[in-house]
Amino acid sequence: MLLKLTNLSLVESCQGLAALSEGKLLINTINAHSYNTAQKDRLFAEALQRGDVLIPDGASIVKACRWLNARSKPAERIAGWDLFEFEMNRLNRRGGKCFFMGSSEKVLALIKRRAAVDFPHIEVETYSPPYKPEFSEEDNRAIVEAINKANPDLLWIGMTAPKQEKWAYTHWNELNIHCHCGTIGAVFDFYAGTVKRAPVWWQRHSLEWCYRLLKEPRRMWRRYIIGNLLFLWNICKE
Repeated sequence: MLLKLTNLSLVESCQGLAALSEGKLLINTINAHSYNTAQKDRLFAEALQRGDVLIPDGASIVKACRWLNARSKPAERIAGWDLFEFEMNRLNRRGGKCFFMGSSEKVLALIKRRAAVDFPHIEVETYSPPYKPEFSEEDNRAIVEAINKANPDLLWIGMTAPKQEKWAYTHWNELNIHCHCGTIGAVFDFYAGTVKRAPVWWQRHSLEWCYRLLKEPRRMWRRYIIGNLLFLWNICKE
């Protein structure tokens, strides 16, 4: 297997986010879908294992770590949204600049408008990359230059997994930043309001995946029905 839950070092609770060191940190999330994807994508598996911080964004990951008696046994799920709220509130308290890289100009404009109200002490800059499966060298250079020029105090990358994790990992040494960087694709849409997040009851009962499946069955059935069975099979193999 390219990625084993038993060997991963995970943040074990939301309180653990406060203990993360200052400075340049690459923060990724892992859920059942990304765990499955990493079994057939070597670069993605490497990005998840060699990033600085990995958070368990899925109740299935939390339960599987217990079943496997893994090195890390998270006490709770830490969603990408939890990371986003924690980091944004912390930066807002001291003031600074946040950079959102990814998604469309429409979504980024909505994010900027909402952030101005929710986080008045944060200056927000954005960059929408070209919409294509793979970026050219010129595209990558332009993205890196935009981030470095902004010199943010917090960086979010949102291009869906595994593209966002692989991009951040591949270009990490080119980014001359001094801050935390989180790869949180779906959160861009949730925060902009272009995709509705599951109500709190569904979240508390580990059914956020089911809510998304009911909302978008045609797009999500393979990920959640076949994907969940594949996750169980992969965990049994571990």
